[in-house]
Amino acid sequence: MEKIKKIPVAFSGVMLGMAALGNLLQSYSEGIRCLFGGIAVLILVLLIAKGIFFLDAVKQELATPVGLGVFATFPMALMLLAVYVKPFLPALSLPLWVFAILLHIGIILFFTGKYVLSFEEKNVHSVWYIVYVGIVVASLTSPAFQAAAFGQVAFYFGFVALLVLLFVVTRRYLRLPVPEPAKPLMMIYAAPMALCTAGYIQAFPEKSKGFLLFLLLATTLLYLFALVKSVQMLRLPFYPSYAAFTFPFVISAIATKQSAVVLAGMGAGLTFLPAIVLVETGIAALFTIYAFLRFVHFIFIKK
Repeated sequence: MEKIKKIPVAFSGVMLGMAALGNLLQSYSEGIRCLFGGIAVLILVLLIAKGIFFLDAVKQELATPVGLGVFATFPMALMLLAVYVKPFLPALSLPLWVFAILLHIGIILFFTGKYVLSFEEKNVHSVWYIVYVGIVVASLTSPAFQAAAFGQVAFYFGFVALLVLLFVVTRRYLRLPVPEPAKPLMMIYAAPMALCTAGYIQAFPEKSKGFLLFLLLATTLLYLFALVKSVQMLRLPFYPSYAAFTFPFVISAIATKQSAVVLAGMGAGLTFLPAIVLVETGIAALFTIYAFLRFVHFIFIKK
């Protein structure tokens, strides 16, 4: 049981990354998708076990803006897993998806009441992107539940929040020092614009070529920023914030991959995109597996 107690809430970020990685690699093999989806489910079981047996420890982790913000990856992962289980447990998939959305909305409301209405710049971290833009996973998964209208609403909410947060979060990082354990959270910068790009593609049947190109360009710039920062962050000792090496890079690869397909269909295909997709996919897989192994070592092997 001591091993279960050691599981950080941030492990939910790895669960999200694994579920997303399975979707990214689905075009190569359905078996690979099921493998990474299975790992995500295993992490889910471990996190639920910690919540059952060590609820006070979980509450302690959630009592900080970083801990609560990272916890928003939990409902994001559940939304993805709802699509995974749909072919096998169709009666469970929609309720799970709706529950995940309601949980995420609950986190947004609680987080807003605690950290936005009583605003202090020191409480601002890149995890704010997870809280407010993470709901766009509903846009990404909405086609599986014939809920495009809701997916579009979620996209608009997340995109507007992103535009505001880019200023608020960046201003905080420029003005205040970042504690070393929180530094890997800088990788999250790669996620929100990429998530909006993928969410836009999935939730809107009619797409604007100009807007999609804008989203793809912004996604690429933020991805490159995070990739450059990753070189510094990998030199740090392990912290639970290593979870930020997973989903941000996976969703960036998904956004580029989907954009390449859609733009080609619009007659505006960019010939270099397939090569970029391949590189981004390789980086996403390596980072996600590496972060997962570091968590496994920390939880089950390190004394």
